[in-house]
Amino acid sequence: QVQLVESGGGLVQAGGSLRLSCAASGSIFSIDAMGWYRQAPGKQRDLVASITSGGTTKYVDSVKGRFTISRDNAKKTVYLQMNSLKPEDTAVYHCNAHGVSYYRGSSAYTGLDYWGQGTQVTVSS
Repeated sequence: QVQLVESGGGLVQAGGSLRLSCAASGSIFSIDAMGWYRQAPGKQRDLVASITSGGTTKYVDSVKGRFTISRDNAKKTVYLQMNSLKPEDTAVYHCNAHGVSYYRGSSAYTGLDYWGQGTQVTVSS
């Protein structure tokens, strides 16, 4: 089974920083892309940032210059460094792994999308 476990959320004042981590577990041998999404109350879940296995990154305009996504392929872990946080960054942040290839017994499989349980980020003004 493929599982994603997030950590690092919390309460911070505006202008502060937080670092989120998401570790994938299971008999995984590759992950195409990993990313972070966020969902504020009453809103849809939107992409914040993503990174491919080769290191190509993408950010939503509202976090460019403030957030940095990175990954450690050997550890199957993705990070989101969030600086200069604003109250509008308040949301539940979910980790996503896309194109996950893993073993089950002697066979190899690829799953399309896996999600973490989410971690709350609250930025006070």
